Amino acid sequence: ESRKNFFIGMHNEFVGTRAPRAAAFVCFKAAEEGGEFLIADGRRMFRDLDPQLVQELYNRQIRYSVMELPFFGWVDNLPEPLQGGAMAVIKGIVSAAINAKVDFDVDLQWGEGGYDQTKMLQARAPSQPPIVVHPVTGEPTWFCNVHSHSSKLRHDRESIYGAERFEDGASQINKSDMFFGDDGDISDEALKHMDEITMKNVKFVKMTEGDVVLLDNYKCMHGRNVFDGTRKHGVAWFEGWDGEEEMKAMAKAETNKPFSIAQ
Repeated sequence: ESRKNFFIGMHNEFVGTRAPRAAAFVCFKAAEEGGEFLIADGRRMFRDLDPQLVQELYNRQIRYSVMELPFFGWVDNLPEPLQGGAMAVIKGIVSAAINAKVDFDVDLQWGEGGYDQTKMLQARAPSQPPIVVHPVTGEPTWFCNVHSHSSKLRHDRESIYGAERFEDGASQINKSDMFFGDDGDISDEALKHMDEITMKNVKFVKMTEGDVVLLDNYKCMHGRNVFDGTRKHGVAWFEGWDGEEEMKAMAKAETNKPFSIAQ
């Protein structure tokens, strides 16, 4: 309940290079108010987004900041000649520790974060395309978590739902952001456009006790609305659907058109 005023932005589920094919979301107890399960069609997102922006994102790719470690303000109190060496040692130790725990390479970058601009290490995942080809149908689909990961979009939502409650250490570590694959910043204008197109495609699903929503993780993004009261939901992930080979054969028979970004 501590994050009930936190709007979970639209996203596909994946960790590093691994993504489940399907999911079943179940409601054990609906919130007294709000808390709707949100879904959006990634294929419609691909078609509705500005083609020039899609092309730029595809060419430059995207990468996520998946973690912030805001515990190094003390480095600024060291004598200046010692700061560079200390930062190099810290970065090396933390990088080795994180990369030993995950199955993808994490790039650590120094920066400043939080309202007090504390020195922190930001962990960035490898670059990846914002669009994928569906493994069964071959359709291009938007597979980009900008709506949930962008720090700018989350902060914009604070004016509607209230400030994020990133108060303890764990919550601060879990902060995220999104950049171009070459680490360039994405403009506010581009973020606003992606937010508008996302919300245009969002459907609010009011689940009640016992309801289950099945979704294709490659076609369908998901999120959660803010709520009041107590909300208890669960999810199970799956590696695929029965009959996928038959579905692939049908899709191949219907079209042999090559995938293209151009619209």
